[in-house]
Amino acid sequence: MPVPYLTLKTVVEHENEVRRSRFICAVAPAGSVEEAAAFIDGRRREHPSATHNCSAYVIGRRVQKGDDDGEPGGTAGTPMVQALVGRGFSDVVAVVSRYFGGTLLGAGGLVRAYGSAVTETLDRAEPVRMVPARLVGVAVAHDQAGRVENDLRASRHAVREVTYAGQVTFAVAVGVEEVADFTDWVATLTAGRARVDVGGEVHVPG
Repeated sequence: MPVPYLTLKTVVEHENEVRRSRFICAVAPAGSVEEAAAFIDGRRREHPSATHNCSAYVIGRRVQKGDDDGEPGGTAGTPMVQALVGRGFSDVVAVVSRYFGGTLLGAGGLVRAYGSAVTETLDRAEPVRMVPARLVGVAVAHDQAGRVENDLRASRHAVREVTYAGQVTFAVAVGVEEVADFTDWVATLTAGRARVDVGGEVHVPG
C-alpha cells in the first residue's frame, strides 16, 4: 500500500564544523538514480579539494544507497541514508563534502557528524508532502477533447500526458481517495461518453 512521503523542490545547503573539520551538506530533489548521480558528480566538481564527498540517495520505496567515499566503511553513507529515511524523505539525494581539520573523529564521531549534517540541512528545508494517487486515463472523442482538456487543466488534478490516436486520452494523477468522485465528474462532464481506466500508482503533492 503506497504511503505519503516528503521530498524537496529545491537544493538546500548547510555547513557545520566538528572539531575543526568542515561538513558542507547539500540535499536536492532526485526523481531517479540518474538524477541523483548527476547531482553527486556536480557536487564533487564543486568541491574537488574536499577530503571526502560522501553521498546518499533514496529513490521511491526500494532504492537506497550510500557511498562512504574513502571514510571507514559504514560511517558516512549509511548514517546519511538513515537520516533521510528517518525523516520520511524519498526522491532525494544528499552529498556531504568534508574538509579534514586535523583531528580524527573516530567511527562513532563520523557517524554522528555525517548523520547530523543531513538532519540539520533538512531542518532548514521546506519539504513537500507527496500523497498516494492513481494514474487515471480519460479517453474521449476528438470533438470533445478541447473542452475536456480545458476542464481537466482547470481542476486540481495534474494532467501528466495527452495521447492523440483514434481517441484523445488524458493521463491524470488523482488522489486515491478521490478516484470515485473524479470518475463521476468526468461522466457528467462528457455526458457519459468518456472511457475511464484506473491505472498505476503515483504520488502527487498534497
